[in-house]
Amino acid sequence: MQAPPDNDVLWARALHFTHKDGSPGLGGVSIGVREGEILAVSGPRGSGKTTLLRCLSGLVPAQRGEVWFNSVPVHTMGPLTRERLRRDRFGWIDPAPVLVPELNVWENAALPLMLRGTSRRRARTAALEWLERLDVGDRSRNRPHELTQAERQRVSIARALAPAPTVLFADEPTAPLHRADRAHVLRTLTTAARSHGITVVLATHDAETAALADRTVALLDGRRVNTVHLPPMAEPEARGPESRRSGPGGRGAASEGQGAACSLSV
Repeated sequence: MQAPPDNDVLWARALHFTHKDGSPGLGGVSIGVREGEILAVSGPRGSGKTTLLRCLSGLVPAQRGEVWFNSVPVHTMGPLTRERLRRDRFGWIDPAPVLVPELNVWENAALPLMLRGTSRRRARTAALEWLERLDVGDRSRNRPHELTQAERQRVSIARALAPAPTVLFADEPTAPLHRADRAHVLRTLTTAARSHGITVVLATHDAETAALADRTVALLDGRRVNTVHLPPMAEPEARGPESRRSGPGGRGAASEGQGAACSLSV
């Protein structure tokens, strides 16, 4: 095995992954992510962005290739060791919010900390700090079903940031949000990452989102390419009550927009 560069917190070589239905996911992708870097993985839907993030985070093992975290081989770890790594060192944001319905907002945001053994009081303090920064602090005692889709996604982002992970994997983190919400949340996320030294691997098919990263890696059909053309992201369709603050996000998933393509080079 080839040792990764010392300044890469994440390093992967020749990752191959095929989905259960036989469709290709990754076809020999190699990538390095420097400590404290915000790296955008761009490309259209189906290009392999989510698969790459899942392999880098140890959520699923690549079928061939190597993944290293801080010079430790993730690809040789067993399932329990990978699970501890994800719990203790990694954060994850899904494109759609997944919250525990029986817990209120602050308990959902504090859950990763409490699972690590942090006291309830300290976990609550950390969770409330991030909920306030993401403009959902006033909803801290509500249950998820009482929130809009945009508010639930803000809670998911607060939950990922509260434990101060070494690496944060964000898979289309602002997909459910309208443009005004999207810009604010992305600024909060990127500013927090830089101020706390969190490395971010951000999957996006939106040119404006990718432009906030320090560097962009483009994927197409599971392989790295030099340039990819991304359309602007459309506004999500509003369904149900809107948020009580300006620029609310409605319920429903975002869809790819129509319009002039933007070119992003590696």
